[in-house]
Amino acid sequence: MTRIREWLTKGEEGHGTTLPPLLGAAAGAIVLAIGAANDSGITAIIGGVVLAVGIVAASVTFHMIVDWDLYARIEKLEGKK
Repeated sequence: MTRIREWLTKGEEGHGTTLPPLLGAAAGAIVLAIGAANDSGITAIIGGVVLAVGIVAASVTFHMIVDWDLYARIEKLEGKK
């Protein structure tokens, strides 16, 4: 079980690291749809903002956790500092 958790959260695939922001984005999409269906402007706006923040947070998280480490190792191999 510990090995699976390590693989999900620390693997280069980045599956576990982007899950929480994407769940927030999914919740924002649901709230946006509910707000649009009920013709409730404030609910739709809040859902859209949460959706956008979740998508941006997932992208930033993926870059910081996965890409940053990969680029650091590549630069180390190439001798750049």
